[in-house]
Amino acid sequence: MPAPAITRVVVRPVVAPLPRPLRTASGVMESAPLVLVDIETSAGITGHAYAFAYTPVLLGALARLTGDVGTLLEGRAIYPADLTRWLRGRFVIAGTSGLLDMALAVLDIAAWDAHAKLAGLPLARLLGGDVAPLPAYASFGMDGLEDTASAAAGAAAEGFGAVKIKIGYETFAQDLAVVRATKHALGDAVALLVDYNQSLTVPEAVLRCRALDHEGLAWIEEPTRADDTAGHARIAAEIETPLQLGESLFGPQAIADSIRGGASDLMMPDLIKVGGVTGWLAASAICQAARMPVSNHFFQEASAHLMAATPTAHLVEFFDIAGPILRVPLQAIDGRVRASEEPGLGIEWSEEAVARYAA
Repeated sequence: MPAPAITRVVVRPVVAPLPRPLRTASGVMESAPLVLVDIETSAGITGHAYAFAYTPVLLGALARLTGDVGTLLEGRAIYPADLTRWLRGRFVIAGTSGLLDMALAVLDIAAWDAHAKLAGLPLARLLGGDVAPLPAYASFGMDGLEDTASAAAGAAAEGFGAVKIKIGYETFAQDLAVVRATKHALGDAVALLVDYNQSLTVPEAVLRCRALDHEGLAWIEEPTRADDTAGHARIAAEIETPLQLGESLFGPQAIADSIRGGASDLMMPDLIKVGGVTGWLAASAICQAARMPVSNHFFQEASAHLMAATPTAHLVEFFDIAGPILRVPLQAIDGRVRASEEPGLGIEWSEEAVARYAA
């Protein structure tokens, strides 16, 4: 039987609160500007997804672009991979990297949510995985020595087996002090991950990362500009600690290019930048062929489903940007997350909260 048709695409911008500002070496995120997407179908089923705009300055533009592109889907059958292939074909000449890629990705995710609901299955099971607890890490910002160590210790007490912190302070001595204080707070049983958020030059990154080699870190993330594949390859060759990249790479091809260039040891696709569910599946296959461990960046509700179906799955990032506008936020229990058992992604809006935080 033919799939139901898309009858309407609804796009709404909101600015959700964060439990605390996310401070990084490259800037501070005070809130979570989100673009919410609802794909309504002739079967009465609606697919949901959200995109993180990073800054309120881009929220309106991303919402308008997503709405404009979404109108092209009306009347088409809800076959997600076909929809995405067709949509991307419309923009070959214009090119998609940037906000347009993000708009295409969030529409793709909402289409997959509707598709899985029509099949009556959680997305993880539709993709051949299982809904099972996955190891996660708690993610924190650049909050100074005492606050960082305290937050990390709290996560360890909650059962997390790994914690990520942001560094990239003015001096390496500050970086080292925060790392050592956090390691002491965590103890030997909990892995510590650090993220420079692209804040260093390549020579400075080599010096700082090499000096961190004997601090027992599980990975160092994005020490220099994400688009500098050669620079990251030089850093990776100079240090012993595993290098983590991926959250800033647009599309599976960029991930393939990064792996081919020897730019990192680990990969962390961002669901919105990699191309939604369709893009993730392609990127996951590339990483599997390279035997590269895969973690996710943000979007934990959908990412938990995809990580369950990813052959080289490593760690799920637990950082809640959408919880305030969800009817049932995803929870971490004993340091693990489990995708929703509901058909689709298990994402349902709290309409009261959406109205409260409407932009």
